[in-house]
Amino acid sequence: MIQDIKPSVFNNHFENFKPEPEDIALYFVNDKLVCFYDKNNHTLNFPRVKVFASDKAVYLFSINKQKFFLMAEPPQTFEGYSLYDMKELRQLLLCSNKALFTAYTAYHLCQWYAANRFCGCCGKPTLHDSFERALVCSDCGAKSYPRINPAVIIGIINGDKILITKYKTGYVHNALVAGFTEIGESLEQTVEREVMEEVGLKVKNIRYYKSQPWGVAQDLLAGFFCEVEGDDKIQMDESELKYAQWVSRSQIELQPSDYSLTNEMMKMFRDGKISAL
Repeated sequence: MIQDIKPSVFNNHFENFKPEPEDIALYFVNDKLVCFYDKNNHTLNFPRVKVFASDKAVYLFSINKQKFFLMAEPPQTFEGYSLYDMKELRQLLLCSNKALFTAYTAYHLCQWYAANRFCGCCGKPTLHDSFERALVCSDCGAKSYPRINPAVIIGIINGDKILITKYKTGYVHNALVAGFTEIGESLEQTVEREVMEEVGLKVKNIRYYKSQPWGVAQDLLAGFFCEVEGDDKIQMDESELKYAQWVSRSQIELQPSDYSLTNEMMKMFRDGKISAL
């Protein structure tokens, strides 16, 4: 999955580092990343801090000993577009786990910083905290931390079949039932509610599989398998889905990349590594 970058080591511990010329610089313009992208070899590289005219930057994380910074202003040659590509994250899905995980995680933090320039309590500007990853109100002192949205991915099993879906809009490949956790819910209750809302089924034997950070939507995804309980007739929510069917192991078509928790769960069931209890 996208976070599997071994032998590289991801370190998200906050330090009040100042950028140095050879540190990696990440800069987003309207949800597009300024980068170097080789479409033939699907390699993704990032500019260095030294190509930026300004040192306005915030430390994000490190991978191995390489530091990554979010830049507040574009690189010096950016306006000429002579050296850089501008890519939406969905255009980079064939890159390495390490490169894509870097871009997704940086985007997550970029979105959070952009959405919290002003205090949610009094409306005054916020400042970067020097001791932890937080934003502090310049007036009332209220503190905010990076937002992470919990969501579930659900593999619903019916004997030797699993329920496969396709979204009505957006992502075009096979998926599983999924949804965000709402206020006051446990993850297991989210599973029950989302399954009922999207496909009209009751489930039992809910069991946790694995989790995944998904920075492009500021999510933390939790994967669960469960079994249909009682009537297995699908009542699809047509406002959200265009397809929902019971599919046998041999009929499962995986997504084109191995980055997502959804794809791994479908693959585990297809290969007989997950079964009904």
